[in-house]
Amino acid sequence: MSHFFAHMARMKLIQRWPLMRNIERENVAEHSQQVAMVTHLLALIKNTLYGGKVNPAEAALLALYHDASEVITGDMPTPVKYFNPDIAKEYKKIECFAEQKLLHMLPPPLRAGYIPLLDSEHMDEEYKSLVKDADTLCAYIKCLEELSAGNHEFTLAKRRLESSIEKRKTPEMNYFITHFLPSFELTLDEISEDDTDL
Repeated sequence: MSHFFAHMARMKLIQRWPLMRNIERENVAEHSQQVAMVTHLLALIKNTLYGGKVNPAEAALLALYHDASEVITGDMPTPVKYFNPDIAKEYKKIECFAEQKLLHMLPPPLRAGYIPLLDSEHMDEEYKSLVKDADTLCAYIKCLEELSAGNHEFTLAKRRLESSIEKRKTPEMNYFITHFLPSFELTLDEISEDDTDL
């Protein structure tokens, strides 16, 4: 008997942003789906406009599992996780332990297929970077949504993420920011208007 997918089903029970007041709560399953969609898009932009050679479907699949270890560790708030280098290093060890625990829940014949998705030491670096870019953009989108709803709890998180985006910014991220990001600050009526000028 394998408990792997029973654990994966618990992603929806893990709340993100646990130290902050949220107008709209977000769980790890929802976040992972959004990161997968944005990763897929970043990969398409990279290939179509900037000469990339990545597989968008493979990148999106990696994104779906990028926070899988949190079904064991829970979601550690970023300010705590990166409070100092020692904490970050120790938490990385905990994440690696959780990744191995999940892999060993799978029947042995299937494990090899999940190593590139769950074991951070064996992930393709280019794909991993695309997922991190998308993850950062999705966290920023969450800040925009909360601030648009009047929740100023996310003001400092937005500033911190703007700094992270500036450091990571790739051509495909810049394209996403220009063409897709502004919509997240608009109302339903505004985003329902015809956008044929694209």
